[in-house]
Amino acid sequence: MMRRMRMKLTFIGANHEVTGSCTLLSWQGKYAVIDCGMEQGQNEYENAPLPVPASAISCVFLTHAHIDHTGNLPLLYRQGFRGKVYTTRATTNLCAIMLADSAHIQMQDAEYKSRKAQRAGKPPVEPAYDMNDVHELLKCFRPCDYDEDIWVDDGLMVRFTDAGHMMGSASVSLTVREGDAQKKIVFSGDVGNLHQPILKDPVLVKSADYLVIESTYGDRSHQRSEVNPTQLLADIIQRTLDKGGNVVIPAFAVGRTQEMLYMIREIKMRGMVKGHDGFPVYVDSPLAAQATAVFLQCDASCVDPETLEIMEQGENPIAFDGMEITVSADESKALNANKTPKVIISASGMCDAGRIRHHLKHNLWRAESAVVFVGYQAQGSMGRMLQDGRKEVRLFGETVQVACEIQTLPGVSGHADQEGLMRFVDGFTEKMPQQIFVNHGEHEPAENFAADIRERHHVKVDVPYSGSTYDLVTGQWEHQASGVLIPRKEKAPVPSAYDKFVATLRRLMDSCELFKGKPDHELTQHTSVLEKILKRVK
Repeated sequence: MMRRMRMKLTFIGANHEVTGSCTLLSWQGKYAVIDCGMEQGQNEYENAPLPVPASAISCVFLTHAHIDHTGNLPLLYRQGFRGKVYTTRATTNLCAIMLADSAHIQMQDAEYKSRKAQRAGKPPVEPAYDMNDVHELLKCFRPCDYDEDIWVDDGLMVRFTDAGHMMGSASVSLTVREGDAQKKIVFSGDVGNLHQPILKDPVLVKSADYLVIESTYGDRSHQRSEVNPTQLLADIIQRTLDKGGNVVIPAFAVGRTQEMLYMIREIKMRGMVKGHDGFPVYVDSPLAAQATAVFLQCDASCVDPETLEIMEQGENPIAFDGMEITVSADESKALNANKTPKVIISASGMCDAGRIRHHLKHNLWRAESAVVFVGYQAQGSMGRMLQDGRKEVRLFGETVQVACEIQTLPGVSGHADQEGLMRFVDGFTEKMPQQIFVNHGEHEPAENFAADIRERHHVKVDVPYSGSTYDLVTGQWEHQASGVLIPRKEKAPVPSAYDKFVATLRRLMDSCELFKGKPDHELTQHTSVLEKILKRVK
């Protein structure tokens, strides 16, 4: 007699970490994946591999288009996945451009590594995936409307509700049947902040048997300010342009860039920056240009009433005089040759790749410039280093001093804080989940948020590690994995300036014999230099 399959969840990615979201659902001998994200920044723990071949996965559900939720999907296709991908219409449109951009990066990286390998007599490096993988994958997408119940087969129904995180973002509710058992599992996706430009507030789900919820900011409240974020941004622009510097804003090409443009449009319309009429604003990201076009095509279900009102009046809510989008590399380079004080919005948002790194190289050392962070910075990312007060960084093989103003704009995060996340949990007024799983958060925020939920709602809450499997029918853990730390190479200690000075003197003493027989005029020059140094020391 064949052993009956159980409904199970296996946690793969973004466990005790923020990036690389991926969860496997099994039911009736079938498999579905919820998000298939790429890891970004410096992660602490190893991710368990999917325990089934890609060809065995019948469908994928995406919460939104960010690469840490979608970036490994073309790789899954390359490995044999041929099922359907269900997500919202806006996410479908955004994935078309974001995954193509990711493939371009994969191919560039592979080409660079292959050149190095060739010089070392090693075989070439293959990209994780390429444009053809993305092109074929996109044929698998099935766009869905918000708040529509869709039976993907006789034992699985999906419903997408607006998560308010970015255009097209959703919480995913799955109703799963197996035999006499039926369970509803809600995946929060990335829960958005309240009262954000352009986006609607997150829609609450009222009932579930199980909840998988993010915890990016699970242990903190967003800084509240008596001055609204638009005014704070205007103040930063004012004092930076007054000094003759540039305002550099690292921003994700999709979502945050459009929100920044919305805010700057308001700043310009209200005349909030004085003495710099028509100050130039450059969006330096080809991907952002494509995403902005997608935004302008979105329907009413994706935007808040204020934005919809602007659009219905025939106006563009994210365009204004003085705004330019740079596409070519030459146009991007010209921005740093142009001495006119300006605002530059560029990707990537965490400063680990993309054109933003060139703008940092040209502006971090300038006391008159400012770098303004407007989104989450993952541990280990360049953005987090700058936020944490790093005094110098390495960019393109050079050490760059950090002399500019570093600011983080409060109240504009795309992620809900602890209060917003708890609001989402409180929303289960018809049926509180019997078990809650906390993911998509670094260790402390995730564990602290789990403790807060237990105290408030008296339900079972766990923070699983990658590789853990839970039986949804029995309500018990089948396997609880332990976190496997990623081994780190120990860095050689960096010598102090004094150590370097002493070492240099010793090398000079060891080289004295080399000066024997040198012409008198050359020795006199060397002696003069050394005497000047000694005089300064005295």
